[in-house]
Amino acid sequence: MTPTRISSPTRRTALALAVFSAVLGGAAHAETTDTLKKIKDTGTITLGVRESSGALGYTVGAGKYVGFHTEMAERVAQDIRKKLGMSSITVKYQPVTSQNRIPLVQNGTVDLECGSTTNNRARQKDVAFAVTTYVEEVRIAVKANSNIKSIKDLAGKTVATTTGTTSVQTLRKNERATGIDFKELYGKDHADSFLLLESGRADAFVMDGQILAGNISKSKNPKDFKIVGEVLSVEPIACMLRKDDPAFKTAVDDSIKGMMKNGDLAKLYDKWFMKPIPPANVPVGLALSAATKDAWAHPNDKPMEDYAAKK
Repeated sequence: MTPTRISSPTRRTALALAVFSAVLGGAAHAETTDTLKKIKDTGTITLGVRESSGALGYTVGAGKYVGFHTEMAERVAQDIRKKLGMSSITVKYQPVTSQNRIPLVQNGTVDLECGSTTNNRARQKDVAFAVTTYVEEVRIAVKANSNIKSIKDLAGKTVATTTGTTSVQTLRKNERATGIDFKELYGKDHADSFLLLESGRADAFVMDGQILAGNISKSKNPKDFKIVGEVLSVEPIACMLRKDDPAFKTAVDDSIKGMMKNGDLAKLYDKWFMKPIPPANVPVGLALSAATKDAWAHPNDKPMEDYAAKK
């Protein structure tokens, strides 16, 4: 086949179009990462919220989202409203999952995601993180009548976790898991993963301790479940936002640091973890850990790898 020759004018036109497209792409990226301008121009901020991330963030139905991180994000939104001199702000809620949360932040659908996301180096390549607001311990949940008491007891068992999370990888990397073979079963979200355990399709559910405790507290019979075994990892949880937007990150961090300093964050924690919460009006009963207290006393946005090294 004879190759098609492109004339000089056509070649120049193609080059011009390519340059124009690159400029437009750069402009779109710049507009996307100028989140404060976007919020002020539209009068709206979109929060990424979780439907079943324990007391950090969950839904009670009818489009209502609640939880420690959800309410914290709402307060951040109001602080940003004041910073921008806006008389009002519309807060929109975009449900996200472990699988789609990062793409929805990257493409501008979500401005601020405050759920149960671990800050690690791999994710920092795609998104930015606010200061750590919760330090998580990954644990194992089982039925109360189960003989599973530690990692070694998972041999030959079916272990559930949630798609898009790092919990099972964390389990496999644990030195106590060497030589242990188990089957993995994935739920589409945390509620689905807990259902795998509740229905007997899985023998254990490996996930963040507060997510396990939250799902157990909301179950029909909380006494039917228990959290067992070793702490698999300690992970800093923080809100996600788009990369390369230092002004927005500073606004978010300043708001959160203010809540740490004036005691509001501690009050929110007490409300969502130590007192009865909807829909069952049962407390999660997970006391504030020393690691989370330390993160509040020394605000930082360090990834999990640096945090583990420090510990």
